[in-house]
Amino acid sequence: MRARVEAALAEVRPQLQADGGDVELVDVKDGVVKVRLKGACGGCPMAAMTLQNLLERTVKDRVPEVKRVEAV
Repeated sequence: MRARVEAALAEVRPQLQADGGDVELVDVKDGVVKVRLKGACGGCPMAAMTLQNLLERTVKDRVPEVKRVEAV
């Protein structure tokens, strides 16, 4: 499952990097994906929306057994 989550994050990574940010996969356990938003994304006021609308949606679409994506 971890490899599939990494592949899903790789799809959205260029969008984050275009705005000076990035995402790092921290852990995948029991359907919960933990990520760390880095760069400009780490302190962005829109980070919660990015997490929910872009990262979580993409990961759940590609890896249906994922229940949620959390920032750590």
